[in-house]
This record gives sequence, C-alpha cells and structure tokens, in this order.
Amino acid sequence: MREFWLGVRSLIAGFGWWRVNPAVMAAGLVPALIVAVLLGVGLGFLAFALDDIVSWATPWTDGWAAWLAVVVQIAIGVGIFAGALVIAIFTFTALTLMVGEPFYDRIWQSVEQSRAGRVPDSNYSLWGAIGDSIVLILKGIGIAILAAVCGLIPLIGGFVGATLGVLLSGWVLADEHTSRALTARGIEPRDRAELLRQNRGRVLGFGAATSALFLVPLGAIITMPAAVAGSTQLVQDLLGETVDHR
Repeated sequence: MREFWLGVRSLIAGFGWWRVNPAVMAAGLVPALIVAVLLGVGLGFLAFALDDIVSWATPWTDGWAAWLAVVVQIAIGVGIFAGALVIAIFTFTALTLMVGEPFYDRIWQSVEQSRAGRVPDSNYSLWGAIGDSIVLILKGIGIAILAAVCGLIPLIGGFVGATLGVLLSGWVLADEHTSRALTARGIEPRDRAELLRQNRGRVLGFGAATSALFLVPLGAIITMPAAVAGSTQLVQDLLGETVDHR
C-alpha cells in the first residue's frame, strides 16, 4: 500500500505545480473545459433517456414479478451508465490531450526543466498523440463493456462495476499520461510497459486517484493539468532523475 499512496502523492504533487507555474497550468484548463462541457451534455442526455433505454432493452421482464423486474432493470441501468462514464473518462482524456497538445506540452516542459534541469528531446508528435488517443478510446470501450457486465450482478453489481472501472481505467490513464515523458527519453513501448509493471503499485495509485477525481463534478477539468504535471514527476521519480532546480 505504501507504493500505492506514493502514486497518489505524485498526483498531489501535480496539483502543487500551480504554485510553481500558475500561468502554464491555467492554460491547461481551457481544452479540458471545452471537452468536458461537450461530454457533460452527452451524459446528461443519457441520464434523461436512461429509463426509456432500459425499458426498451428489457421487454422480456414484463411477465416477471414486479420486484424482480425492478431489480434487474436497475442493475442494467447502473451497468449502462457506469459503462458510459468509463467511456466518457477515456474519451475526455484522449480528446483533451489531443486538442490541448500545445498547452500540455508546455506543462511537461516546465516540470522537466524545473525538476530535472533539462527537457528531453521530445519525439512525441501530434500524430503520435492522435494515434494514442484512438487506442485509448478503444481500451476505454473494452473496459466500459466489462464494467457494464459486472453491473448486471444483483445487489453488488454497481459497486463491483464502479470499482473495477476505476482501477482498470486508472492503469490505462497512468500509461497514457506517462507516455509523453517516457517517449521523450527514447524509451520504447515494450520497455515502457515493463517499467510500469515493475512499479505497478505506484502507477496504479496515480492512475486510480486520477480516474476517481475525473468522476467528481468539475474534477476532470481541474485535474487534467495536474495529471500532466504529476505524471511527469512520476516518471522522473521512477527513473531516479529527480533533481529539483526550483
């Protein structure tokens, strides 16, 4: 658990970057706000129509006992919305990182220069960001389906689906957020995956905290710049490069 909480502290340290470079961090709120508003509208429409969707999807419960039909319909509704939330988290991250690439690149450079004394030669291009975004959304869909299926479990389905969704999405989000700093150092995807596996507790702590905050109203907007700054610090710590020059 110690490693897990160290990962959480990396995200907290990312929020602390507001004290170091508030202008750069504030700029990172802009793309996050735009994407969050669009996705929030979509989730609002889904919540409004959820009863009709569940009724349409469960005609086979019409002849059941009323209480059993209600339990099943609630479980399905929870599963659908939990899956939609997971997809929204991944879509938000993918679109925000892609749209806000110039803003988040400046945050990354600020952290690298201040803490490590240099900015690695970045090989992280816009096309690379687009490719990563597509892969991220596809992973999100897979996790959303799994979370939705778990949501069908009577009584505990909502809790199981939500918990599994946060943990799995946390790992994938941590992988995505650390990719910029690791790619800039010339670390290949296979070696990158191995590094994260060797430090899975810390990586999961960072990712799960990020994923959980994304579920809080307005949390995704506020957390996004901190996640970029925190993931850069996480990479520096994992590689033993931390030399704070502030």
